[in-house]
Amino acid sequence: MKLFDSHCHLDDRLYDDDMDEVIKRMDAAGVAAAMIVGVDKKRSEKAVAMAESGTGFYASVGVHPHEAKDCSEETLEFFCKLAKSPKVKAWGEIGLDFNRMYSSVTDQEKWFARQLETADELRLPIIFHERDTKGRFLEILKAHYERRTGVVHCFSGNKRELEEYLQLGLCIGVTGILTIKTRGADLRKLVSLIPADRILIETDAPFLTPAPQKNHTRRNEPAFVKSVLLKLAEVRKEEPEYLADMIWENTCRLYNIT
Repeated sequence: MKLFDSHCHLDDRLYDDDMDEVIKRMDAAGVAAAMIVGVDKKRSEKAVAMAESGTGFYASVGVHPHEAKDCSEETLEFFCKLAKSPKVKAWGEIGLDFNRMYSSVTDQEKWFARQLETADELRLPIIFHERDTKGRFLEILKAHYERRTGVVHCFSGNKRELEEYLQLGLCIGVTGILTIKTRGADLRKLVSLIPADRILIETDAPFLTPAPQKNHTRRNEPAFVKSVLLKLAEVRKEEPEYLADMIWENTCRLYNIT
């Protein structure tokens, strides 16, 4: 099987000391590609540099809702320059997070809308982050993003939200939460409702370590996306090889990778 980790943060300093070993474990697990996702100006720049230096690595640029308070028009101009790299295949991760509130609602909504517009101008797909927004995320998305091409990263919503995302034409990113007995119960009830051509798998590394790896390490990494694929195939009652091929095609199509 050839796997694509559609969302990870290998630019995190947690990988600075053993990146070569992380890459070796990716290769051994059949993870042939990974999207390194930007969250702010500095880390987006690092993500692009990493993508440019490694085969099978791609990058996105963007300001995470937690960092919205530090966003500016200058930041967006900087991202537009970064996006000229052929390894930049998406804009994100962007969205709204009304759970932890590291940035105000005003800042989050302003810079979510502006990034939607900028990504639209560049015709880049978007990696979305949504948490506890009670419909506000969808309101802004519908008002400011005409293309509506992207993926809802780490989907953990309800059936109604899933249906709305699918109606908008978005892909759905499934993480290691799926493998967790209690926390993943609701997600396991919903993943069979996602059309096979709209599913992506991801680690969100270094976060959300799946089972069984979570019993041995707290740090997630792209190699562990195989556990997500195997659990997804089990829940959907599909052959892992078939699902892996479909998800590889989905991811390459979304990110315009040929």
